[in-house]
Amino acid sequence: MASLLDFEQHLKAFAAAIEAHLDRLLPTEAAPAPRLVEAMRYALLAPGKRIRPFFVAESARLFGVDARQALQAGAAIECVHCYSLVHDDLPAMDDDDLRRGRPTVHKAFDEATAILAGDALLTFAFEILGAPETHPDASVRVELVSELARAAGKDGMAGGQMLDLEAESARIADIDRIITLQAMKTGALFRFACLSGAIMGKAGGAERQALTIYADRIGLAFQITDDILDVVASSAALGKATGKDQAAGKATFVDLLGLAGAKAEARKLVQEAKDAIRGFGGKAHVFTAAADYVAGREK
Repeated sequence: MASLLDFEQHLKAFAAAIEAHLDRLLPTEAAPAPRLVEAMRYALLAPGKRIRPFFVAESARLFGVDARQALQAGAAIECVHCYSLVHDDLPAMDDDDLRRGRPTVHKAFDEATAILAGDALLTFAFEILGAPETHPDASVRVELVSELARAAGKDGMAGGQMLDLEAESARIADIDRIITLQAMKTGALFRFACLSGAIMGKAGGAERQALTIYADRIGLAFQITDDILDVVASSAALGKATGKDQAAGKATFVDLLGLAGAKAEARKLVQEAKDAIRGFGGKAHVFTAAADYVAGREK
């Protein structure tokens, strides 16, 4: 892939493909609870980068997995990601009014509907993974379900969000604790995304280990870049409120490392991610471009 622009066009094309697949998977016709489905679709089909399902698709490509199966697994992780955004935005959590440039789900609908839409998106993810269309081998589908559940649950995203909420009342200034928090809250889904192709392709331990290291570094670089953008970007550019972590008293990577230090740490993590996948050779060129994109993005 010749340039960052090429990568961004590739990502945009994939985003259109996964959105079309999500649209097919969640139709409004004949829904017994149409308002719930409308709210789910509002959250799921809002404009987004689709970076997590993109990593699913590229991981699948590394191991020769059918692109249709990759779309299924990618749709599942996007459902989990969007559920987390709906619930994070609720008044009891981060209390946000804006997400992806639009009113958050509890503002566009109501709080009860937003809670149910998040619940339904989470469970829909496992309905998708359990379908035969995702993989013909039931043991592979079981492993996908197990790994996504772990990434989303108490030892992953939900646990990380709990630590993040606790950080509002007791400012965490320990870099190791911040890294642990973000590895759970943000990194766990990146790890599933990068490993899902290896699971579907029944890859060996060494290949899985390389992708795990890559995902861990990329997930942390992604969060550091989020912290940087929260300081330097506008709400209009990001499509959500900025400066809220600082107002809530949460320690961020920018607080702990300074702006220049945070940028340097993100660059270091990107290089470590690239080094981890060197063994895949030219087959992993999109992963290399994705690493540069994660740290260089502006929204």
